[in-house]
Amino acid sequence: MDKKSDDYSKVEEDLLRPITQTGRDFYVTVAILLAIISVGVFAWIIQLREGLGVTGLNRPVFWGVYITNFVFFIGISHAGTLISAILRLANAEWRRAITRSAEVITVLVLFIGVGNIINDLGRPERLLYTIFHGEFLSPLLWDVVSISAYLFCSTVYLYLPLIPDIALMRDKFKGTTRGKIYRILAIGWKGTEKQWKILGRAISLMAVMIIPIAVSVHTVVSYVFAMTIQPMWHSTILGPYFVTGAIFSGIAGLLIAMVIIRKSCHLQAYLKPVHFNNLGLLLLVMSLLWFYFTFTETLTSFYGAEPSHLAVFYAKLTGQYAPYFWTMIFLCFIFPVAILSNRKTRTISGVFIVSCGVIVGMWLERYTIVLPTLINPRLPIERGAYTPTWVELAITAACFAAFILLYILFVKVFPIVSIWEIKEGKEVGVEETAERVKSYLPDTIFEKKSEGIGANEINSSSKRENDHE
Repeated sequence: MDKKSDDYSKVEEDLLRPITQTGRDFYVTVAILLAIISVGVFAWIIQLREGLGVTGLNRPVFWGVYITNFVFFIGISHAGTLISAILRLANAEWRRAITRSAEVITVLVLFIGVGNIINDLGRPERLLYTIFHGEFLSPLLWDVVSISAYLFCSTVYLYLPLIPDIALMRDKFKGTTRGKIYRILAIGWKGTEKQWKILGRAISLMAVMIIPIAVSVHTVVSYVFAMTIQPMWHSTILGPYFVTGAIFSGIAGLLIAMVIIRKSCHLQAYLKPVHFNNLGLLLLVMSLLWFYFTFTETLTSFYGAEPSHLAVFYAKLTGQYAPYFWTMIFLCFIFPVAILSNRKTRTISGVFIVSCGVIVGMWLERYTIVLPTLINPRLPIERGAYTPTWVELAITAACFAAFILLYILFVKVFPIVSIWEIKEGKEVGVEETAERVKSYLPDTIFEKKSEGIGANEINSSSKRENDHE
């Protein structure tokens, strides 16, 4: 067996190990998550039986933790498709190890986000009202249409690159029940030149389609708020503000997943420091952009000095929601900038800690968008009050646990790092990158240097990046 075959066998062995080997930690983690989910299901049954009166929702506070969760989870879904699609279209070679873990997040959190809408409705069958009695002039129906389209396209975009790896597992588990399931999912994949050409075109087409769909989804989510005349909601900036926050929190969620996968599945050779460094820089950029929108929105409301807006403004900055607001500012701006702007602290550990803070901060951001406005309505009625009950908190914890559990189960069924993309990178990635870099530079440079120096410089640069921890 030649060295190339040995390398490919090692790649398959490493990336299939999480599927073929199951340790004690897996069962303990699953048991804990199932326990949390069970408490949430119990709380949900109580809510179904007793009604929304068991929550803290009231008049005029008709939205609370559930809608906060909805906006939060829909936001996280953006990282998967946008990062994966943009990196594919840009032909960034370092994408190969992270695209699938990003795409899985998109599909799973969409289900969790929609589940929170059902929780907020009180009774599940009310979701059908938007289908049978929906008014197309309502942003709520736009939301249903955009999220449904996004879920369908994201699922297809996740499934297409999975097909070659599913076919590989079909052959590995031939003759078993699992192998039969893989055979169905592989849809007759044989790896012919024609099939590879069709698959490549389909993935490229979906990558182009998914970007505008992803941007439109969170823009439409913002319309649910911005199309009202509620103070600090009725704003043209809310669309790009929501999209920026969605990408910001999505990148943080992806980084957390990558760190956990890298450690638990022993994939240090595939998820390298360069991946975390690059995504950490992108997280830093999004932190600065997010702060720009936050500052602009806050300054505009203050300068306009409209009484209804100022009531919400002061509730956030100096009132009862000030602790949440300033914690959000620290976790989403001050802390990320301090850590990620310094290469010495932009390590895997540093990026992980910052990402955890961003997740908490972005949930608080959604909370401070929803609650202060509803507690201080424009109408001259009594001001509201809201405190989430244990039912809402239990269901929220169950939502996070359900997402983690589904992600773990996916890792146990499918390779979380694309095997065929890693192999393709070994075969053609270095040569293509060398040629691409060569095309950027003047021809005179390469006339004076020996042939192949482009590839050598790339390899040297890559080694320096990978050596940095």
